[in-house]
This record gives sequence, C-alpha cells and structure tokens, in this order.
Amino acid sequence: MPTSPGKVLIIDDDPFFLKVLGDAFVENGFIVFYANDGIEGVKEFMEKAPDAVISDLVMPRMGGVSTCIEIARLAGEDNPPIIALLTSMFQESPHEHDVPEMGAKVHIPKSTKPMDIVIIIEQLLARKRFQQN
Repeated sequence: MPTSPGKVLIIDDDPFFLKVLGDAFVENGFIVFYANDGIEGVKEFMEKAPDAVISDLVMPRMGGVSTCIEIARLAGEDNPPIIALLTSMFQESPHEHDVPEMGAKVHIPKSTKPMDIVIIIEQLLARKRFQQN
C-alpha cells in the first residue's frame, strides 16, 4: 500500500472551494482535513497535527492571519507545519517569504489552480523532509 505524501488541513468558509481543493489533494494521495473558519481550523490543527495548513484570508469568526499566527504559535519550533495563506488580495504568483508575513511563510493567490496548489505543497513538504535528514 502506497504511503500518503502527507496530511493537509484546508480552512475556508467557501464549501465549493473546500471541495475543489480538497478533491485535488485527495486525488494525489493526501489525507485531508477541513475546517469552515479559523476557530474550527485551530481545533482541527490541534487534533489532527497536519503537515501543512492552507487557510483562506477572509473568514468569519477568526480570519486567516489570526488563524495562521495561532497555529504557528501552537506548533512551536519542533517540526512546525507548512502554513500557506490563500488570498484574492493580490494577483502575483505564489511566493514564499523568509520570515512569515501575515502569519504564513507561503502566500498563494486564490485564483491559483488547485493542482498547482497541490504541487506547491508537495514541493514544500519534500524540501522540509530533505532538510530534516
């Protein structure tokens, strides 16, 4: 039985986007967890310990910036997850920051194709595993 490339938590208040992005990850062998807002996302993070977290920026109850900052704080420095923030506020290509901005090291425009988001996360997880060895 093939092993999963990782566990991903997707946090977004748009059910359609959750399904489309989640399906792309599942089709590529990932174990996927879902949350509808930041508060639920932090709870899922604590219970499921995903390898990567992808959060929408604008959500009810707790926005993406607060969600990403809280997850990073809870994770600490011992094997922190990759935290990506999805936003429609910029149209640049996906990019990684040396130091987290708005709570996340990776910012991805929400207009990015789901398969491209999967590839980005796969590459980041592979690099993280390589650096740990």
